Order: sequence, then C-alpha cells, then structure tokens
Amino acid sequence: MESVTFEDIAIVSCGTMSLELNFLQDEGFLNAAEIIYTTPGLHQDILELERQLVSRIAKAREKHDKVIIVYGGKFCYVNVDEPTRLMETIIDEQGSGIGRIGATHCMDMLVSEQDRQKIAAEVAGGEPVWWMTPGWVKYRSKVFKGWDKAVANENFPRHTGGAIVLDGTGYMDKMMAENPEEFLDYGDWMGIPLIPYTITLDRFKTLLADEAVKLAG
Repeated sequence: MESVTFEDIAIVSCGTMSLELNFLQDEGFLNAAEIIYTTPGLHQDILELERQLVSRIAKAREKHDKVIIVYGGKFCYVNVDEPTRLMETIIDEQGSGIGRIGATHCMDMLVSEQDRQKIAAEVAGGEPVWWMTPGWVKYRSKVFKGWDKAVANENFPRHTGGAIVLDGTGYMDKMMAENPEEFLDYGDWMGIPLIPYTITLDRFKTLLADEAVKLAG
C-alpha cells in the first residue's frame, strides 16, 4: 500500500469526509491530483446529491481521466421513487475510469461492520448505537438540516448506547479541549451521550489504495 500513488487521480467526495481526506493529505499518504467536495449531508436530499455528484465528476474529468468517488453505496443514496436507481447507476452513467470506495457509508469507510460491533460491545455493552464520524459533528447544521428538537427526540434516544464518533483525526479531542460547551450542547440536543472513540485511518487508506490500484490496472 505504501507504494500506491494518487498523483493522476481526482477524488470526488462527500464533504463530510473532508476531515479524514485532509488528514491523509497532511500525513503524506494521499497525493491526489485534486479533491472536489459535495455539500455534507446530501443523503437527505438525493436529487441535489445526484446533481452535485454528476457535476463534480464532470469537473474532475475535465483534467483527469481517473476518479475515485468517496461515497457509500447502500445508504448514502436511497431513491424511494426509483428504487432500482442506485449510487452505482449514477456512477456507471458517467463513463469509464471511475471507481467508488468499497463501503456502504462513511462510518463503514473508517471501521468495518464487524469491528463496529466489537466497539459497541466494548463501549455500550451491546446497546443500540448511533454511529457518526467527526464530519457529522463539524457539519451538524448541514447533516441534520431541518431537524428540530422534536425530530431529534424521535430518532436519537432509542440508541441507548449513545452516539459513538469514530475519530481518526483528533478532531473530537480538540473540540472537547477548545469548545467544551459546544460538545455538551451537541449531546444535549441529541438526548444521548456523545462518545468520541479514537481509531486509525488504516481501513480508509486501504480502501482508497484498492481503488487506485484498480484504476491503474
């Protein structure tokens, strides 16, 4: 994996994953030719998600033949009006030279389902957990656009194990040190504990590298 290069690859990503991608750039692992983001939280507005994704891919293809899509497949795009239209459908329509990271959603990009089950058992005693990445915290106003306290109360409290934030960037530690009131406010709004959990970005790096190798093939 260390020998994989992204220098001739553009990345089109949900803005929610910008923290992790910026971290990998700063670390020196990710030398992508260009990274283009869509607005965080578009899983709630699939028409806008599709519009932005197609336009961002087109922009990337103006300069680069290879593109990696950093979006989940199963949960990021759910078209209830046209159930057979999937994330893969949209990507396939854009032509060759495009790969998508092999994960169902952003949490799955960072930690596998099996390992998330282990974390839930460790941290929450196996109770239902609401999973998040740091981007869900940073971009709260976009990810939960339109959610008032009533909607929050309908969705979060059933997750009695709390909200576990899978953090491989140090964002949550910095937030708790510099903005503890904001951290506490977030948990109060959700009505369940906000629990940072430190991870590595090894899985994310592997998934990105796998797509780079496929595109180089």
